[in-house]
Amino acid sequence: MSEKNRDGKRNARDRLALQREKQQAAERRRRTLIVSATVLCVLALAAVIGVIAANSGKDSGKSTAGPVVAPSGAQGKDSLAIPVGRDGAKSVLTVWEDFRCPACQAFETAYRPTLHELIDAGKLRVDYHLVTLIDGNLGGSGSRHAANAAACAQDAGKFRDYHDVLYENQPKETDDAYASDSTLIALAGKVGGLDTPAFRACVNDGTHNAWVAKSHQAFGTGGFTGTPTVLLGGKNIYQDQTMTPAKLKQMVEEAAKK
Repeated sequence: MSEKNRDGKRNARDRLALQREKQQAAERRRRTLIVSATVLCVLALAAVIGVIAANSGKDSGKSTAGPVVAPSGAQGKDSLAIPVGRDGAKSVLTVWEDFRCPACQAFETAYRPTLHELIDAGKLRVDYHLVTLIDGNLGGSGSRHAANAAACAQDAGKFRDYHDVLYENQPKETDDAYASDSTLIALAGKVGGLDTPAFRACVNDGTHNAWVAKSHQAFGTGGFTGTPTVLLGGKNIYQDQTMTPAKLKQMVEEAAKK
């Protein structure tokens, strides 16, 4: 074999060896990246689990477990409705609401004067059902805590006034301020005679939490999907784009004449 041929074969072997080394190095880098990514995913998952566990611990003393304690005067199936107005009123408005819900606040702001007028005239009763939709959608527990506090206000005969105060002071939807019982108790100071030891104990103990959970379950069972759900004669008037406070007032007054 000539010297030239030997050199050519040697160079080919060297090139193949160099190529194999590059491939092996690339494979080692790929495996390292996979291992590193796996470790990061595990660490991230552990961090998420840690946050969930930490947040769960903050509210551990106020779970929805335990006996279902309906607030005083609650009516309807399973005593899940808080009535405002005379039992003999010809018209009954059923409202499913969440105290963290901006749309609920908008409804209350627009319709409250009309509702109060019709209730005070004995022509309308409003049955309020409290749900925790925003807690489920955005996390937190402000819907539940506020609903429990409102039920505690019902025990004291102050539901309507405290209900209005909660909407007048509603935090932003993403702000879970109503998860703080101290905040809810402070707002009770805006309602004459509500901030009592009994009310504070009811709020701090989460007396009606299981009742609130049952009310929310009934919301889902009823096939409702959003708040507020406002029913008059079985029809969701909140979805009626032509509905106004004046139109609602006319409907209720006509029913009262019959």
